Amino acid sequence: MAAIAMVIGINSCTDDTIGTTISDVHSALIQDSGFVFTGKSVRNTHLRSRSSVQLLGKVTASGYGTLSSDVVAQFMPTTTIDTVGVHGGDQWIDSCFITMRVAIGDVTGDTLAPMRMDIYKLNKQLPVPIYSDFDPNGYYLTSDLMGSVTYSANELTRKSTYNSSGTQQISYYEVNVPVNVNYARQLFNEYKNNSATFSTPKSFASFFPGIYITNSYGEGHVMNFYDIEFVTYYRKYEKTSESADTIYPAKTQSYMAVTPEVVYNNNINLDVDDDIENMVASGSTIVMGPAGYEVHAEFPIQQIIDKYNADTREGLAVINKLTLEIPAYKISNLYDIAPPKYLLMVKESYRDEFFDKDSLTNNKDAFYAEYDDQEDNYKFTGLRDYMLDIINNKGGVAAEGDIKFVIMPIDVSIYKNSASSSAYYYYSSTSTTEVVTKIAPGVSKPCLARLDLNKAKITLTYSKQAVY
Repeated sequence: MAAIAMVIGINSCTDDTIGTTISDVHSALIQDSGFVFTGKSVRNTHLRSRSSVQLLGKVTASGYGTLSSDVVAQFMPTTTIDTVGVHGGDQWIDSCFITMRVAIGDVTGDTLAPMRMDIYKLNKQLPVPIYSDFDPNGYYLTSDLMGSVTYSANELTRKSTYNSSGTQQISYYEVNVPVNVNYARQLFNEYKNNSATFSTPKSFASFFPGIYITNSYGEGHVMNFYDIEFVTYYRKYEKTSESADTIYPAKTQSYMAVTPEVVYNNNINLDVDDDIENMVASGSTIVMGPAGYEVHAEFPIQQIIDKYNADTREGLAVINKLTLEIPAYKISNLYDIAPPKYLLMVKESYRDEFFDKDSLTNNKDAFYAEYDDQEDNYKFTGLRDYMLDIINNKGGVAAEGDIKFVIMPIDVSIYKNSASSSAYYYYSSTSTTEVVTKIAPGVSKPCLARLDLNKAKITLTYSKQAVY
């Protein structure tokens, strides 16, 4: 089959003869794109909210709608609280804050709009699993207000730092919410008296169930907070030499933080703009997030398999690849809310299991594609294994679960690893590899696009040999 791989087909359905050998074996590479992909938009407000960011605020954008989101979250505790030299005990803890950070660019709306957030202590455990339409009422009391602050994404809250290598500057906005110091003192005393409380997120949640963060005033933007932590300021005695000592008045320590290992949720409400609703009603296929529209589609895998089998009954054949390309277009709206960066195409029957188990795409039941803003499309390229699985393991007969798919916005976490190599002392190169570490429903930021399924292109490429 090595000779087959050298031939390139160029038409929607081509049969390019390579030529004959001594044994009159003819080889050809076939590209067939005569398949129809169909689907419709379906509203879904019930998403497993497993994004690694916390979405907070409220924004109205014509051509999109009104989005509001608040947050409930447990905390991952620190394993060690500094008590050595804190001779005044909890009274040497002077203040504490809940510090929240958002990367520059992860704000949708008017960055200068003043907003106010309130943070409450939860009074019972969050449910597992938890979804985007979760109602926090009943999980907190208004009397358990930990702190409030008025904030906006302006230059006064802008911070800059450098990464561990000291070369890359990272800019972000920081919001510091003053919290009653008694909360920090309670945590300090619990650690001194029962440090086992801090040993696991579960044991810590039984002592401190978490927080509820809500927007209590203002409308203008939503922020994607990537870091929330509880920071304390305290005094500490230290002996600096045999003859001298001092009390440091402003030591800092983070007692707990929101991390991917704990339970947290973006509680989302999206009131879709009438223009978008009318587009859906007229048959347009819209993807919209968070908790907006997804597309329920039928992939014509049985027709593809049948046509492939009919064309390869004699001789040898190899499936090279199966791809799906979907044109996607921006929809005009205030704040230029863009198409989702990533789309997931997952079997409808497999979707819940996929997110419940924190799965990654396997090219048999689930696939993902990145938006190409130059070509205005999404291209799913790894469908070959999906087709082979049905042919080899299911007798070539696709079940209903193999045909029905959901196409939805997702958040993708990618780990980048850079490595340097040198062949000679005067020459070196750097290579970067990317590994997908997490896929979650797209609840981290607003997104909107129209998918043109009428122009979607499914292309099956296969090689075959026949003896004449």
